[in-house]
Amino acid sequence: MKKRLHGPILGVVTIIACLLNTAICSVPILLIAALKAVIPANRWRRMCTRILNFLAGCWVAFNKALQRFLLRIKWEVNGLENLPRSGWYLVLANHQSWVDIVVLQNIFHRRIPFLKFFLKKELFWYPVLGLCWWALDFPFIKRYSPKFLAKNPHLKGKDIETTLKACKKFSELPVSVMNFVEGTRFTKEKHAALKSPYANLLRPRAAGIALVISGLSDKLQRILDVTIVYPGQERGFWPFVCGEIREIKVHINALPVTDDLIGDYGVDRKFRVQFHRWLNRLWLEKDRRIERMLGRADVDLEQFIPAAKQQVAEAVEG
Repeated sequence: MKKRLHGPILGVVTIIACLLNTAICSVPILLIAALKAVIPANRWRRMCTRILNFLAGCWVAFNKALQRFLLRIKWEVNGLENLPRSGWYLVLANHQSWVDIVVLQNIFHRRIPFLKFFLKKELFWYPVLGLCWWALDFPFIKRYSPKFLAKNPHLKGKDIETTLKACKKFSELPVSVMNFVEGTRFTKEKHAALKSPYANLLRPRAAGIALVISGLSDKLQRILDVTIVYPGQERGFWPFVCGEIREIKVHINALPVTDDLIGDYGVDRKFRVQFHRWLNRLWLEKDRRIERMLGRADVDLEQFIPAAKQQVAEAVEG
């Protein structure tokens, strides 16, 4: 058997190969996007979107093959069965590092439609990738602090407007809308600072996914609750490309889109309470699942239930 590359050398080789793949794939993606932009005909635009999704899938396929060949990670994935590829999905996942996006692209490639997710507006200026994300119709959202909105009330609701506009665009062709419900990556410091009522997760944010579910209510077929676990100590992107992450476990739970998940989150207080309760039950079960996937003795997660209920009350009143 040939000796494997390891450590920083492997990391540099992996990153260079991924960058080359990105540079090569970005050329046709940006070209097709330009042609799509200059010709406003709906049939033409839909055809261009299909081509763009295909090209993006090729980019993911090469990265996936490269990672499997160089990194040789042990994968344990459950729950991929019986997912029709030609459908609309909302993918919810816990968030620990940039590797999570790579993991989701790996496991769902050619299983469900191409993953698209909401991005911070600042990422539009990220070299090459920012333009590619724009070309692939990834929505860019500008988030404002409550203090900033108090001084600039005319900007209130802009994120909602962007979300609804994205949902309208997403309704044209099958798509998988991905959302990291925690809003940021999990760290022990953030867990403590944000006073999370969960052992392994940050507080979930309900408003965004409630809008997506309602905006795609006539199309959405399944909500995919994804739990990602890295059994070792490492979970960052650099350790990943250096081959230091040896094992990744993923569990997918396909949930139906029921009528009680569709409503006006901004106006209907009763619906807001109900939706928060549903999401917090989902997060409590995810907390338990993480403990089981890590093979740890169960933490007494019941102790976190009162804090989770208090979070519902605070979020609804807020």
